[in-house]
Amino acid sequence: MTFRRGARLNPGQLRDLRGAGGGRRVGLPGGLGGLGRGGGGGLPMGGGIGGIILLVVIVGVVFFLNGGFGGGTAAPTAGQAQTGPVGSGLAHCQTGEDANRYQDCRIVGFVNSIRAYWTDAYAERGSPYRPAQTTLFSDSVSTGCGQASAQTGPFYCPADKNVYIDLSFFNVLESQFGASAGPLAQAYVMAHEYGHHVQDLEGTLARMNDGQTGPTSNGVRIELQADCYAGVWAANAVDTDYLEPITQTQLNDALSAASAVGDDRIQQATQGRVSPENFSHGTSEQRTRWFETGYRTGNPSSCDTFSTNDL
Repeated sequence: MTFRRGARLNPGQLRDLRGAGGGRRVGLPGGLGGLGRGGGGGLPMGGGIGGIILLVVIVGVVFFLNGGFGGGTAAPTAGQAQTGPVGSGLAHCQTGEDANRYQDCRIVGFVNSIRAYWTDAYAERGSPYRPAQTTLFSDSVSTGCGQASAQTGPFYCPADKNVYIDLSFFNVLESQFGASAGPLAQAYVMAHEYGHHVQDLEGTLARMNDGQTGPTSNGVRIELQADCYAGVWAANAVDTDYLEPITQTQLNDALSAASAVGDDRIQQATQGRVSPENFSHGTSEQRTRWFETGYRTGNPSSCDTFSTNDL
């Protein structure tokens, strides 16, 4: 996925808390060909990497991961969101050319595009869109849903309407779970998180989360709908004026990421067997299919995972 060279980025839509708020330029060797390796090794990730699951912790928090290999990550306790400068470490992210060169600027560009799409989508139906904040952090962060660490992975916190991400997650997604290193794989993660924000605005998270697991559980339906919303954004991304048209090869990168975080694939890799009764995200096939549904239709109304028996 390539950004238009003349596209103007807005780093003010993100908050940079990496290293006490100081930004880091993460160079991408060979341009868009890699994720960028500057930032240490992988994170201990595990059992529930297959998507974003909804945990009820006082007000709730949506995680991309579900704990470590060694027995799970404890749920955050309630707390105040950590404050910090908005976009202060992202001042070098000004154009699409910067997004094609630096990983953190690429995330800025994705956030700009995703927010632009949902703002327009809500406007078309005569409703205001209340955007989420995006926070980049390293190691740990205090949120409206409690303390979180890099091991938590990307997540959306309904309490403070904030998407949180440690960019080292993308290295782990590639190295430990075999996802593509391509840009649209990263965009899929961000668009999925923003899909949870849309679910929050629509009241879906409050209505449908019941803490149940299983192949047809509401938890799985929540995750698959967020995957579908990510596909809807991708279908409309060019119209936001930030991105060049998506090629099939780039689309395959997103599908690779969706497949890598399926419940069945993660369970097989971590416990040597598949336990459908513990599904909380959807299978690899389901995750890729619902992303493709959103991408094919380009319409959020196609993402009703709650009224279908064919997940």
